Amino acid sequence: MFEDIPLEHSLRLALADLALETPTEVQAAAVPAAIDGRDLCVTARTGSGKTLAYLIPIVQRILCEDLQGRKGTLALVLVPTRELARQVLAQCRKLIAKSRLSAQAITGGADYKYQRALLRKEPEILIATPGRLLEHCEKGGVNLTELLVLVLDEADRMLDMGFRGDVLDISGKCHPRRQILMLSATLRHTGVAAISESLQSNPLDISLDEIRAPHADITHQLILADSATHKDALLHALLAGGEYARVLVFANKRLTAARLADMLRAKGLRCGSLHGELSTEERKHVIQQFHDDKIQVLCASDVAARGLDVQNIGLVVNYDMPCSGEDYLHRTGRTGRAGAPGIALSFVTAPEWNLMIAIQRYLKLSFERRTLAGLKARFNGPKKQKSSGKAVGSKKKSRPSTDEKARSRQRNKKQVGKRRRPATPPTGGNDGFAPLKKRDPGR
Repeated sequence: MFEDIPLEHSLRLALADLALETPTEVQAAAVPAAIDGRDLCVTARTGSGKTLAYLIPIVQRILCEDLQGRKGTLALVLVPTRELARQVLAQCRKLIAKSRLSAQAITGGADYKYQRALLRKEPEILIATPGRLLEHCEKGGVNLTELLVLVLDEADRMLDMGFRGDVLDISGKCHPRRQILMLSATLRHTGVAAISESLQSNPLDISLDEIRAPHADITHQLILADSATHKDALLHALLAGGEYARVLVFANKRLTAARLADMLRAKGLRCGSLHGELSTEERKHVIQQFHDDKIQVLCASDVAARGLDVQNIGLVVNYDMPCSGEDYLHRTGRTGRAGAPGIALSFVTAPEWNLMIAIQRYLKLSFERRTLAGLKARFNGPKKQKSSGKAVGSKKKSRPSTDEKARSRQRNKKQVGKRRRPATPPTGGNDGFAPLKKRDPGR
């Protein structure tokens, strides 16, 4: 299909170097429409090639523009995380390698003065996280008045992370007639429609995969566990055989991810950890080690659930069940990419059972039960289940309300039925300084 589109010569050479002859489904649908200048809302599963689906039209449009006299950034890609920004930058630089264009990434956690120096060179393409870019905008370090294309990659994730206000502020600083492309694996977010309505003009909706459809190349499995200690033993037994070239282990907390990495290293496995407490340079170093096979196992928080594109991840382990179906979708999307088979394995304890059932029903998939020799859990599922598969909980006695408690107190029953005397002083008054009077027994 790329041969059918009149692409610029330098871009065509770059695609040839990347051996990109046949586009993916999302690229075939999005690239021609984006080159025509349409605003797009694109929904497609992870690993389907969404990044190139918007980078190719961006590079093509800029190469076709008369850049004489233009100042500032011409294309801006907003992403939620530093890892995704670096991945997009790497792909973009491959596409512009044969041209005169330049691209830079601006993210939090990096040196601010160094970024100011990069922005003074006015790169045509900028990839950025919203918070840090807005900081540069407010201090006059970024010129977006000539912007041609604004991309919101992983739009739903940016909203979940609280970047809605930043995205709107940045958009307000752009050229009013810029083209806007919104992409994600889960675009049907409650706030995405409102953002689209306020920013886009008659967008074309491209939805190629049902958001909750099971990934055809991933086998979903579960192992029942009794406790965190049991999970630790299961994880070590699972990885000790060296069956998988690369393994990604997800935990819900940063401390858990770091603890698991330390435990596995102590047992002789090549392991690293990735979470939000690490600096930008530390994150880059860990990801590069994982990419270069210097570490076999990466224990991570959800910071790695989106944008981490490392080939040949054969196994993704959910040490903790993710909090939602979307999070499960993005975590497990790190394997089974580009048609390669993968396994997504989740450890499930009794408190996590209902969450597992909810995710299974939401994503319309079925978990395969699995056990490891000598480590079978005592927990074998809830004894009583609802028709949905969730555990039947014991009914709690309703607690009495505050008013009911007050009425039931003994001290409140002493004066029931007795007439209250008015709290007025006796005739003649008493200013508080008169001598005390004897109580009249007749009253």
